Amino acid sequence: MSEPLNIVLVEPEIPQNTGNIARTCACTGARLHLVEPMGFRLTAKQLARAGCDYWDEVDLVRWPCAEAFFEAHGGSELHLFTGQAHRSFAEVSYGPGAFLVFGRESRGLGLGIIEAYAGRCVRIPMREGLRSLNLSNAVAVATYEALRQQGYCGLGDSAGA
Repeated sequence: MSEPLNIVLVEPEIPQNTGNIARTCACTGARLHLVEPMGFRLTAKQLARAGCDYWDEVDLVRWPCAEAFFEAHGGSELHLFTGQAHRSFAEVSYGPGAFLVFGRESRGLGLGIIEAYAGRCVRIPMREGLRSLNLSNAVAVATYEALRQQGYCGLGDSAGA
């Protein structure tokens, strides 16, 4: 089995979005990285409120800060999703173990991170004048594009929507 896809949420703010993303990770076998500080605590109450009963199926990695994550994985295959990029997410190849990196709901990724990894930034195309997709929707779109390119390795073909 190849390396799992990695979904990275840098400073997520809304527990319901993180719960939805955790469910996507559980269903696809992707590893979820949560980079602190977060806008909520990972308590049983918050997780229940997020509406995700799949947490026990999620391969979860927590990071104390963005610096720690990027120090550990800066040389890995990173794809940073930002509305400030010019290249479409569909124009790049996603290898096994790739990291799909997303910023907080209110502001996205910090400018310092975007500048440091400018060549690895991609965007999901959308109409002009609109700020962004919901974070959990953006993660789902990106995750399934990466998995499509990898032949949906390890995923069954049963309907489950």
